[in-house]
Amino acid sequence: MTVYLDDWRQPARLGVAVDRWSHLVADSDDELHSFAARLGMRREWFQCKEGRPHHAHYDLPERSRQDALSLGAVAVTWRQVGRMIRDRRSDNLAGSAAAQGPRAD
Repeated sequence: MTVYLDDWRQPARLGVAVDRWSHLVADSDDELHSFAARLGMRREWFQCKEGRPHHAHYDLPERSRQDALSLGAVAVTWRQVGRMIRDRRSDNLAGSAAAQGPRAD
């Protein structure tokens, strides 16, 4: 399993923190939470909307970027993360359809 850090670097204010923010994502939520905890991030910072589990991520401030890379996060482009999200969404939709079984028309 791998944790990825994109190069989005969006300037924003989150609460009192003003920084440039990127997305920290992983192959699984458990791995993402474990990695985020090692960075000192709190679980309530995790972002995942109901019905959109493929979008699960943490926003990572620029000041923590090098720490994440030193711990083993893989630097990727924001476009690569977009493809990962799209692929996960497709996988989730396919898995959901398979779990429902064949349709009775």
